[in-house]
Amino acid sequence: MFRIILLLFFSFTYIKNFTQIQKDTTFTINSEYKKNIKKYPFIKVPNIINSGSVKQTSNITYKKIKDRTLKLDAYINITKKTKPALIIIHGGGWKSGNKEMQKSMALEISNLGYQVFTIEYRLSDEAKYPAGINDLESALKFIIKNASKFEVNPSKIAILGCSSGAQMATLVGEKHPKKIKAIINIDGILAFHHPESQEGKYAELWLGGSYSQNPKIWNDASPLYHISKNSPPILFINSQFDRFHAGRDDMIAKLNTFGIYSEIKKIENSPHTFWLFEPWFQPTIKYTTDFLNQTLNKNN
Repeated sequence: MFRIILLLFFSFTYIKNFTQIQKDTTFTINSEYKKNIKKYPFIKVPNIINSGSVKQTSNITYKKIKDRTLKLDAYINITKKTKPALIIIHGGGWKSGNKEMQKSMALEISNLGYQVFTIEYRLSDEAKYPAGINDLESALKFIIKNASKFEVNPSKIAILGCSSGAQMATLVGEKHPKKIKAIINIDGILAFHHPESQEGKYAELWLGGSYSQNPKIWNDASPLYHISKNSPPILFINSQFDRFHAGRDDMIAKLNTFGIYSEIKKIENSPHTFWLFEPWFQPTIKYTTDFLNQTLNKNN
């Protein structure tokens, strides 16, 4: 009997742990390609080639939580001179996606002279808000601590996010303006509870309940309510779908009162996930690097 009880205990523990580490894999480049190819039969997944100046190191541990490790990928432009850095946050409704989805973007931007990092963070099935934000803050701290190793100029760090990752990136940038000097928001909302917002179950899963249940958390997670005189300049790159930039115009109005620079670029006739595919990938890269060159003074 004791052996049976012991066996059941270990079996339950195994199943429990196995369940905990399962990740939602519904949001991938392949799933988005299949979703959009009928409407946009000309789309292609970018094939970015390393120019020879980029050293890629995958799965660098930046944080440990008990037996859980969180990792980042580094794309380092190999030169003696330190360079500005860009942190990239993947999307996926706070529930799915992974850092590898941003490989093409990271490699291309690193080819163009930046030290780039793509970040793994805890998704909503694993941990609720603000866990994912705390992870990104830890990654930022790790990069700054290892700035010399990564040949990063710690006074010139920008952050970019796509979709839900854009909301997260913008929030981190607004909360840490002394460390983040520029923000690129690619089709991400700025306010969860807003007339333009259509966030529902995915927001509730991440924020731990509905707005009526957790209004303070919904507002705290909204970058719109964290703007200050110290806010970094921000670039918005948006699709044709207004709901993916809920609160953007209100945010720009607030930034204008402090004289903080903002810019909007619109990708017409595209799917929401335009940044993953050509013919929109390269324009997205150009808008991003032009903005970074301007705000971070790359050559100084």
